[in-house]
Amino acid sequence: MDFSEIIGQEHIKSHLTKTVKNGRIPHTQLFIGKAGSGVLPIALSYAKEILCHSHAKGSDEYISCKNKIDKLAHPDLHFVYPVNTNETIKKNPVSDNFSTEWRKFVLKNPYASLYDWYQFIGIEKKQGNINKHEAVSISKKLSLKAYEGGYKLMIIWMADKMNNECSNQLLKLVEEPPDKTVLLLLTENMEHVLGTIQSRCQTLQIPLLSEEDIYTQLTDILKVKSNEARKISHQSNGDFNNALHIIKNDGDEVLFENLFVFWVRTAFKAKGNKSAINDLFDWSEELAKEGRETQKKFLSFCLEIFRQAMLKNYKADSLIYFESHDGKFSFDKFSAYIHQNNIFEIKDALEDAEYHIERNGNAKIIFTDLSIQLTRLIHKKE
Repeated sequence: MDFSEIIGQEHIKSHLTKTVKNGRIPHTQLFIGKAGSGVLPIALSYAKEILCHSHAKGSDEYISCKNKIDKLAHPDLHFVYPVNTNETIKKNPVSDNFSTEWRKFVLKNPYASLYDWYQFIGIEKKQGNINKHEAVSISKKLSLKAYEGGYKLMIIWMADKMNNECSNQLLKLVEEPPDKTVLLLLTENMEHVLGTIQSRCQTLQIPLLSEEDIYTQLTDILKVKSNEARKISHQSNGDFNNALHIIKNDGDEVLFENLFVFWVRTAFKAKGNKSAINDLFDWSEELAKEGRETQKKFLSFCLEIFRQAMLKNYKADSLIYFESHDGKFSFDKFSAYIHQNNIFEIKDALEDAEYHIERNGNAKIIFTDLSIQLTRLIHKKE
């Protein structure tokens, strides 16, 4: 992938191109941003600039180098990403076990999310991570000389999924990197990356895409009709992967919305209503049957809808992109109950629930507790 193929992000592309041109390439960099904003495509294009820079553009060597990277098969370009055991890999999984799947996945859609990756390799009901076995593999790969004599480059996708053992071993490499070695750490959650690693990285924030950039991509490349592209680019909230799921109608938004609408309606009715409380228990039990990644994704969805509702309540209509699929659910009426006196407590409750799900807490208890909190918070006066 070339920088010219990346959607938007002109300032970022210009900055990275200059670092290569001026020979000022930081050995460890932390790219922070949503997968759907183009973090991985930017890293891949940057890798191409670094690894192919020594060849004259248009030469056979340059074309060969470019083609290898386009196929994710360059011998000096390495990848690390979260994995777990599945039906094929039963023990001590590392990225190399899934290299064929990774190439197919990225070449199909480099803007895809972590959850898309888990679904692709059949671990959506588990939590992927980057473990101590991966750290050993990283050290071995980066200790070798570059196959083609130039730079070695490693992209660690979703670096926040490194466990403590892996992070501590990687820290040694970050502090004393081998010559001509570049580490690109990609993350959506910088706060989950070891602080001592963060402090030794040059950080680069990758912003969400503009509606106009997504609209242009949808109309010019994917040939979506103008009116439909306008609607999708607004709903996608700066995330091109969201836009692709909306087009295919294969995302989780409808399922999550149905769960959310039932939840808030029942929590609202639960004040002094025993049957509604029982319905919340049943709802918690059903959601507890889902995989932990689905549960975390649902909590993030809820957090965003509550945020949108608060914006609606305070008349910030230009920032609202949520459109309900449920004809009986009035977002306007619902938003009147989300305000400055409960939004922070709702946010904290959702984030606490996600924290405990991440750490393998009992999902039924977590969602039951969250539901009981909501029955109180949603009735709080403005």
